[in-house]
Amino acid sequence: MLEPEIAAFIERTAAIYAGHSTSLPPSEQRAIYERYAAALTPPLPADVIAEDAVFRASAGHLIRLRLYRSRRKASRTRGGTVLYFHGGGFVLGSLESHQIVTARIAADTGLDVIAVDYRLAPEHRAPAAHDDCLEVTLAALDGRLPFDSLAENALQLAGDSAGANLAASAAMRLRDDGVQGVCGLALVYPMLGTEPQMPARESEAHAPMLTLADVHAFRDLYWGERGGKRGGERAPYPAWTIPIDAARFDGLPPTLAIGVEHDPLRDDARVFVERVNAAGGHAQLWIGTGLVHGCWRALESSPGVQALHHTVCQFLESTNPRFTSEPLPHSA
Repeated sequence: MLEPEIAAFIERTAAIYAGHSTSLPPSEQRAIYERYAAALTPPLPADVIAEDAVFRASAGHLIRLRLYRSRRKASRTRGGTVLYFHGGGFVLGSLESHQIVTARIAADTGLDVIAVDYRLAPEHRAPAAHDDCLEVTLAALDGRLPFDSLAENALQLAGDSAGANLAASAAMRLRDDGVQGVCGLALVYPMLGTEPQMPARESEAHAPMLTLADVHAFRDLYWGERGGKRGGERAPYPAWTIPIDAARFDGLPPTLAIGVEHDPLRDDARVFVERVNAAGGHAQLWIGTGLVHGCWRALESSPGVQALHHTVCQFLESTNPRFTSEPLPHSA
């Protein structure tokens, strides 16, 4: 059963955004999505400042970044940075579309939050988004991002939906390459594979806000239809971009995975946590009863989403070893 406030949120969303449609060109899909996001995005919190910059990737293209910082940090220990990778099925989304999330994390934790505007599909197929996010993560660990006062900060990775895949994949690649420094991993309604896990894949196939058909459409635009074909031969998915199918689940930073009840991706979070813990790691699962995919935008109205947001903020504060100041009060 939907939380009443979420039912109202779905109605409001339907009046603005008809949902993902593969019949439209990606540019039109993105324009509709951005208008929808803008309609639900409040002004920046009064105590948060935003700073834009660009990072030049090794391949030569530019990746837009936006730093959110709480003004109240002036009197607090500068000890934490969160790299945030937005959702949107690898096809939609931007720095602007997810400001409602990134700005509020900065406001409610005092942590620096850097949003990453990675390349999108189908213009840039797998593993383009993963390559961008991995390269930005390595630059953050090396103190090479174009922002002041970040080099000494501990680093955490976070993301929602496809962005959660990017965060988990980056953490696994860093582990495999022997690179240390990421101290926390927060995944919100994550899309962790090319096929959602059971039973939600069937029981929530027609869930509001995201259907199984939507998941498949996004998957095919990024990874190629059923693996894609190149030169007449079937091309495999790049293995490191599919975290749920990883050969190893050990050696990851402390992890929070959040699933929501009415979402075909709900059990991706559960299965990932089970596999991390079975491998001796530290992962916690939080399921949002009565919530739907993309519900973080209902932060101002939904008690369930406020609990989700508080859980993420509390996790980021508690797992960052250099973030030693008293926690900021979380606003509703």
